[in-house]
Amino acid sequence: MNPLRKQRLLIVLGLVVGLGTAVGLVLYALSQNINLFYTPQQVVSGEAPEGARMRVGGLVVTGSVRREADGLGVLFDLTDGQGTFTVRYEGILPDLFREGQGIVANGTLVSSDYFEAEEVLAKHDEEYMPPEVQQALEKAGHPGNKGAGPAQGTDAAY
Repeated sequence: MNPLRKQRLLIVLGLVVGLGTAVGLVLYALSQNINLFYTPQQVVSGEAPEGARMRVGGLVVTGSVRREADGLGVLFDLTDGQGTFTVRYEGILPDLFREGQGIVANGTLVSSDYFEAEEVLAKHDEEYMPPEVQQALEKAGHPGNKGAGPAQGTDAAY
């Protein structure tokens, strides 16, 4: 084989291996940062993978908010009318967080009935319900905030 041809072949192979490695690293990084949205029904039925980072949304069950005696830990139940599970959050809850209202929590599913939240997002006004939560509640047959959508002229806080 001609030395010049051999050199070109090595350069092309090096570029292909380098490009393949770069694409693989990008895909791996993207897969680690994907936060899929799950409803309480999907979590309880086992559709949501345990140990994975995700977003969950639903209504805070009235009378379920319990504050831990030591620290800023808060436990509350989240439901969509079909499934209910407990969420634990360490930190200060948003000002608009209330029982009976829709929230979205980002975090990790520990088991099918326990979610460890790193962030809790509450709706920003009386009329707004996140589209994912509204669709999940309607699918589950729960009334939620029927007809509520993003308020005109405002941006969603999610």
